[in-house]
Amino acid sequence: MYKDKRPVKLLVIEDNPGDFTLIRDYLTDQFANPDITLATSFSKANSLLTSNDGKYEVILLDLSLSDRSGESLIAEVSALAADSVLIVLTGYSDMTFSVKSIALGAADYLVKDDINATTLYKSIIYNIERKKMNHQLTESEKRFSNLFQMSPQPMWVYDPETLKIVQVNFAAIDKYGYTEAEFLDLTIMDIRPAEDIPKVQNFINSRDQLSLTLTANRFRHRKESQEIIDVEIYSSPIVLENKTFRSIIAIDVTEKLFVDRKITKAIIKTQEDERYEIGSELHDNVCQLLATSQMLLGMLKSSIDPAGMKLFDQCK
Repeated sequence: MYKDKRPVKLLVIEDNPGDFTLIRDYLTDQFANPDITLATSFSKANSLLTSNDGKYEVILLDLSLSDRSGESLIAEVSALAADSVLIVLTGYSDMTFSVKSIALGAADYLVKDDINATTLYKSIIYNIERKKMNHQLTESEKRFSNLFQMSPQPMWVYDPETLKIVQVNFAAIDKYGYTEAEFLDLTIMDIRPAEDIPKVQNFINSRDQLSLTLTANRFRHRKESQEIIDVEIYSSPIVLENKTFRSIIAIDVTEKLFVDRKITKAIIKTQEDERYEIGSELHDNVCQLLATSQMLLGMLKSSIDPAGMKLFDQCK
């Protein structure tokens, strides 16, 4: 029979010897080398969990111990071993309490009479993997939060369904002049000039707000002081707490556009000056040619016979 060879360290908190024997047999039936520790009371579990060696991947917890039971037992063990997978084992099938136990920090709630080697194994493996995924997601969100707050560019996150701003960084607060509380009371429409709102709404309606594509566009924003600035917006989706939002980076290009316009005007003026200068030179050259022609015609007049004077006069 195949046995899972992965190393797994378990703490079984159980004061019934018969139940512990069954649990141990189930575990050794599915795992090749499970590291199993038994605690027969909460005080013993407390000592193990607070010791230097008290790191357990999985805790199997009986709900009825001699020195602690019920909700308080779940809450205290959960607090002592927040990084462990906590699976509650009980002899009572109580759906209301099972839901409450999950809220208190348990990963699963199993009725002892329904447990066998396979169901216990599946619960352990599933919840280990789920714990890892949740940890990775938490770390990812933490890294995003750090980058988000340290960014020198204004950033915020908004809900694509309501357009409400749900997170904002320090750079945005500094640039736009709103407090964090004021920002979180706004939608992305509230920072637009009124005349731009229809255009922005049409743009949003034409885009898939849940699309994974990074988009870049230029808009106008209104600061708390009512000053209007030109911004380049870079938008991408981000998942926070299992919901898709959109992350925004807003780069103020007002000064850049102002300089660009000045450069464009300077280029146009330079071109106009060059055209005027070229035109002046052409005019002077033409005038010189005409004057020279008149002089030459005057010199030729005395040598033209009467029959050719009509043609001569036309040339003048």
